[in-house]
Amino acid sequence: METIGWDDFIKVELRVGRVLSAEPFPEARKPAYVLHVDFGDALGVRKSSAQITDHYRPEDLIGRLVVAVVNFPRKQIGPLMSECLVTGFHDADGAVALCVPDRDVPLGTRLL
Repeated sequence: METIGWDDFIKVELRVGRVLSAEPFPEARKPAYVLHVDFGDALGVRKSSAQITDHYRPEDLIGRLVVAVVNFPRKQIGPLMSECLVTGFHDADGAVALCVPDRDVPLGTRLL
């Protein structure tokens, strides 16, 4: 595993947001949802494509906190312009489980 310095890590803006809406994304190559995530007043609402359909239904995502990278460049994914990357971990079967805080924290809080 390659090691990095603090200066490399600090460049990645990992922030907490709350899912406002989640809907199927049929145009995606792999099953995914379009998420609208609220990062609070400073960052606002951002869209993301998330391949999390194995463990989550859209209605169960509403109101959940997620951790996302908010300083990647925007990326075109089919008809969607993704504005953040919601983070997760692959389970033993390759499905994605969300990376989430274990308590309520203010929207936009940075992970350090």
